[in-house]
Amino acid sequence: MTNLGSSTTDFRLDGKVAVVTGAGSGIGRAIALKFATYGASVRILEMNQRDAEATCQEIIAAGGNASFHIVDVTRQDEVKSRFQEMCSKERIHILVNNAGVSHIGTVESTTEADFERILRVNVKGYYNCIHASIGHMKASGGGVILNIASIAGSSGLSDRFAYSISKGAVIAMTYSVAKDYLSHNIRCNCISPARVHTPFVDNYLLSNYPGREKEMFDKLSHAQPIGRMGAPGEVATFALFLCSEDASFITGVDYPLDGGFVNLR
Repeated sequence: MTNLGSSTTDFRLDGKVAVVTGAGSGIGRAIALKFATYGASVRILEMNQRDAEATCQEIIAAGGNASFHIVDVTRQDEVKSRFQEMCSKERIHILVNNAGVSHIGTVESTTEADFERILRVNVKGYYNCIHASIGHMKASGGGVILNIASIAGSSGLSDRFAYSISKGAVIAMTYSVAKDYLSHNIRCNCISPARVHTPFVDNYLLSNYPGREKEMFDKLSHAQPIGRMGAPGEVATFALFLCSEDASFITGVDYPLDGGFVNLR
């Protein structure tokens, strides 16, 4: 993480409070660090306390403002309580819905328990956070909501039945919220990454292809026409732009961030 305040480019978030879910690792962590570097006070919602503390401490060590709240986004009572606590102290300007889980399987191999878990985290979790924060944003003069979706939500991917359904729902949710809250100065967009190199990818390869990790990593990398996976920091940079005032004319858009996957295969 660069020293805070060192950025001289646009897309500043000075004076903004940003809530980022699932910011203990991967894309969420990269977004939290990027937002803090560009001036935001970051509030981390995370289930893993160790990871939440690590992200928070890195921001604070660099001179930023951050705190974390341990919460299960699938539990509406917990989510409402945390947002009420935060909103009683400060205005929330930005919500980034990122916390999610993945799943591999077809409709035949996906169990009912797996299906319900994916929808509970990836769809209900996003709904719970928007539901808990949007009234505050309305009363405070507006805000920005950014949902992290996936190209799986709009493209046919093998063995991603439940995951694809959940991310398709996130894209639809984005359009609906953007439409309903235009008059309240609330923007809502989503980013749909292709494969991004996160700890999940490494753990997946280790668990499913022991001894063949490098071979399979190369294969997965070249699934993107550009020839590599994305980096969490690249998603974070795009998120920074979409949540900044420089993107104030943008709402109700799903942005593929995919190395050419959708249009160039």
